[in-house]
Amino acid sequence: MDDAAPPTVPSRPTKVASAASSIDLSKRDLTLDLARVFCVLLVVLIHLLMVGVGFGPDGALEISRPLEAQWWFAPVTWVGQIMPLFFVVGGFASLTAWRSLTRRGGTAGEYVRSRVLRLAQPALPLFVFYAVVIGGARLLGVDPAIVDVAVQGAASPLWFLAAYILCQSLVPVMVRMHATAPRATLVVLLAGAILVDVARFTSGVQSVGLINLFFVWLLVQQIGFWYADGWFAARRWWTLALIGLIAFATLVPMTVWGPYAPDMLTNLNPPTLPLIALAISQTCALRLLRPALAALMNTHVARGIVFLVGSRLMTIYLWHLPVILAITGLMLLVPPLSPPPASTAWWWSRPVLFVVTLVALYGLSFLVGRWEAPREVGPTPPRSVIAIAAVLAFIPPFLVLQFFMDLPLAIIGSVLLSVSVLLLGRWGSRLATRSEPGLASRPG
Repeated sequence: MDDAAPPTVPSRPTKVASAASSIDLSKRDLTLDLARVFCVLLVVLIHLLMVGVGFGPDGALEISRPLEAQWWFAPVTWVGQIMPLFFVVGGFASLTAWRSLTRRGGTAGEYVRSRVLRLAQPALPLFVFYAVVIGGARLLGVDPAIVDVAVQGAASPLWFLAAYILCQSLVPVMVRMHATAPRATLVVLLAGAILVDVARFTSGVQSVGLINLFFVWLLVQQIGFWYADGWFAARRWWTLALIGLIAFATLVPMTVWGPYAPDMLTNLNPPTLPLIALAISQTCALRLLRPALAALMNTHVARGIVFLVGSRLMTIYLWHLPVILAITGLMLLVPPLSPPPASTAWWWSRPVLFVVTLVALYGLSFLVGRWEAPREVGPTPPRSVIAIAAVLAFIPPFLVLQFFMDLPLAIIGSVLLSVSVLLLGRWGSRLATRSEPGLASRPG
């Protein structure tokens, strides 16, 4: 990672997110904050509809995935799969944050350190939680099969951390490529995504598709760069509508005659070409809806909700499935509160459970939310230390994506994330300063 500006060494510890305190809301596009919050809340709702646990008419315990059993599930995912939009918004935020940092004389090392720390910190207590829960269940003699099903499902959203850490770590490089060859960068990433999919489907080796964690999500992040540069804002409304419709329409040949699944959930991991089409379509829709969203964000209620949820976004995303499973387990103690999955009573209970889940997550945020807050750090560590810390933070969620959560992975993840946080925090900076005098003052 090369620095974009001469390094600056603070004379005293500074906040990782000190830039956040200087944000001018009058110049901030609050519609993107709204989009980010919407994406996460929709993920919570979708997962809530997938967890079907209750008692059948005969009193036996039933476990199913009601949402996926519906005939309309696949078509709805063409609209409900909004993770591409989240990465687009993340790309916008990344480019604006990078430019703000470099204007103040910041470095690539400072940027990557800050972003990886923001992701590794809140993930650490979650991995420790899984290690304690799985280990405790084994000591208590709980059926391992039940524990495995519950934990693997609850930890499934961790794939996002692997993809996002990868994208954020490469922002300095991708910004440079965007500045020097924006169109060529898109073409290369698109060609890479296509070649990976071709190799995956022709060879039958599904793990090959994991390479698209790089090509697909970096391409989607680049679309966010173009959004930040005003490319979408410069287009006429009918041009955006046409581009969005064409991109969306490409899903038909890709799923009908192509090798891709008709539901976009299956196309999420490993990431595939349809996600790029969705990203383009969703970005056009976001720009077209901007006037209405901006009017909404001018209200105190909307701003309050976005601020309340946005300040706890990682906690909500990482912990929502464990909380849903915990609430569902408690409801089993009162059989009338646990109707048969997919029954009329079960569907009507979902809105209430959605509110209960958000309230529980809000309460939980007071306990684990401190890991989401910025922490004080010292001078920026050497680039090699930051690179090692980023890799250590990437490995645990990637292993969960590939092999699913279990006790060994929970322990390994806890250790690696702890080391990553220490390397990126004050301890790592001081260690580097002591062991190699003057190194911390070199480019980060």
